[in-house]
Amino acid sequence: MDAADFSAVLSEVRRFVRDRVVPLEAEIDEKDEMPSDIREAAKKMGLFGFALPEEYGGLGLSMLEEAQLMFELGYTTPSLRSMFGTNNGIAGHVLMVGGTEEQKAHWLPRIASGDVLASFALTEPEAGSDPSTLTTKAHLDGDEWVINGAKRYITNAPLADVFMVFARTDPDAPRTRGISTFLVPAGTPGLTVAPKDHKMGQFGAWTADVFFDDVRVPASALVGGEDGLNRGFGTAMGCIAHGRVHISALMVGMAERLVDESVAYASTRKQSGKLIGSFQLVQGLIADSQTDYYAGRATVLEAARAFDAGTDTKIGPSCTKYFASEMVWRVADRAVQIHGGAGYMRGVAVERFYRDARLFRIYEGTSQVQQVIIAKALLGEAARG
Repeated sequence: MDAADFSAVLSEVRRFVRDRVVPLEAEIDEKDEMPSDIREAAKKMGLFGFALPEEYGGLGLSMLEEAQLMFELGYTTPSLRSMFGTNNGIAGHVLMVGGTEEQKAHWLPRIASGDVLASFALTEPEAGSDPSTLTTKAHLDGDEWVINGAKRYITNAPLADVFMVFARTDPDAPRTRGISTFLVPAGTPGLTVAPKDHKMGQFGAWTADVFFDDVRVPASALVGGEDGLNRGFGTAMGCIAHGRVHISALMVGMAERLVDESVAYASTRKQSGKLIGSFQLVQGLIADSQTDYYAGRATVLEAARAFDAGTDTKIGPSCTKYFASEMVWRVADRAVQIHGGAGYMRGVAVERFYRDARLFRIYEGTSQVQQVIIAKALLGEAARG
């Protein structure tokens, strides 16, 4: 995107986030629901398709541009980003990475506009950070695929119009092979979405279990057509690598907000007749958080540049996801500490962000999984003993 146009996009999103969404954060958290007018405004701004190609109605942002956009979106409740994150990220990228031209033409324009909400149905009760162990199965019956299994913690499942479903199509193949991806529209007979999950945080972003009981879809629902058969694991990993940089940038935006909340509180709260910002131990907490934020931002930008260049699409995304998720948790913890008892009270921003931040160390691959990915990539055969 032209630099001036991109700058205008960032400015518009910043105003939207800070003027319209931030004032609604407590309401979103309490009601566990994103207001419809915010959803419609996001559609008009093109936020449901910022990472999708321009030829399909998206903004076509690079990874570096996307990261900078995420910095702005991360300044508020993460449920805002979650509303359209799967369309741009792991769900939309399934089609970008593995879809046929016909599938892209049919689905991507509607996904980019927000008229279709897409979900990424990979995680299962016994297959989380290691999706190669998934047990959902699909077999060909005539000219239809029949899908059976269950998925867990699927983002936007209660609202989704289409699911990108990963199922084992060759039970005799090695674990990372024999997996394919299917486009399954909501309402397909046999597809059931459970009631939404009641989570610790990130209220307003809905997840739910999804069940497949002899769900039949046409052969054309196989992502990538015949060429996509048994290639779903590679598609998933490509989408997740992009998602790790994407979500890392969101965490940096949250860290910035937490630093701002900490500074504002320390600049106004008095103890023993003095502003707590004059206490050196409080100053140390703020300095540590600003340093963490600064390092996280630099790490994400470097990972995004390497991702765009194609020079690092594995170690970099895992490094930045690992660092950013641990970083924002430290910053959130310090923010609560700076606020003292007030930081433990519902209705105070840092208490909400503390709950929201905890999930980042789990989804898109836990911190421990990122450690294993990084170490194995560096050690090679030595990691196998």
